[in-house]
Amino acid sequence: MKAPCEVIVWDVLPGIRAELAEELVKTGLPQKEISIILGITPAAVSQYVSKKRGYKIEFQDAVKEDIKRLASDIVQGGVDNLSLRICEICMKLRIDRTVCKLDKCGVDEDCNFCLSLISSRV
Repeated sequence: MKAPCEVIVWDVLPGIRAELAEELVKTGLPQKEISIILGITPAAVSQYVSKKRGYKIEFQDAVKEDIKRLASDIVQGGVDNLSLRICEICMKLRIDRTVCKLDKCGVDEDCNFCLSLISSRV
């Protein structure tokens, strides 16, 4: 069994970064600037945009909209804590069971592990 965080690191976070990089490219930002904003290499941005990395996950429309909004906020200079915003998106993916649908944790359909972690954060 993989811990959900392993799935997040290998599949979800790259997917979020890929979608975000793609949205930032659409705004006209150069890949080098995107790499600085995201704290990754320009080569990683290129791989995300060309779908060589971060393509293993399909986001629901609501999450895609959150990522578009984040990209817009970045361009407008309105993001104080990028990590927090990405974590919020990741939590939504846990709540809507997108992470479960990747079927990489090796648990059954009734697993509520991610949801129990979220509720214990309070």
